[in-house]
Amino acid sequence: MKVKIALGLILVFAVMQLFTIERVLYEKPTEQDFILIEKPNQNVELLLKNVCYDCHSNQVKYPWYSGVAPFSWIVNDHIEEGREHFNLSTWGNYDSGKKEHKAEEAWEEVAEGEMPLKSYTFIHREANLDHDQVELLVSYFKEIQQQYK
Repeated sequence: MKVKIALGLILVFAVMQLFTIERVLYEKPTEQDFILIEKPNQNVELLLKNVCYDCHSNQVKYPWYSGVAPFSWIVNDHIEEGREHFNLSTWGNYDSGKKEHKAEEAWEEVAEGEMPLKSYTFIHREANLDHDQVELLVSYFKEIQQQYK
């Protein structure tokens, strides 16, 4: 009985691999990219790249497990949803009002501990923000918000 269950699970897992996701290939930053436009200091730039860019840009670095279903589906969903809310690669396409709003959302999400997602930081330990890093990102995005008021 246990062998049949194990074989059934293996079969289900194998079939799941047939349903792949369409990955968005890594795109080099364009002149619309947040970092190229806003020119943050090196500390902020590093934080943005390590904490935000995998889900909120077109410069995604897919981890090894993103090629294995069902994890691939979850990763793809997070990336698509992240880009819908805030795409740092298309920052230059936003008007001033949208930039102000997105900057406000960014600092609020970071300040409240909603971003980065716990599911992301569980795997990507480098994205766990300490108090000083949270304060740095919050104050930076508050500055950006004020710039576009």
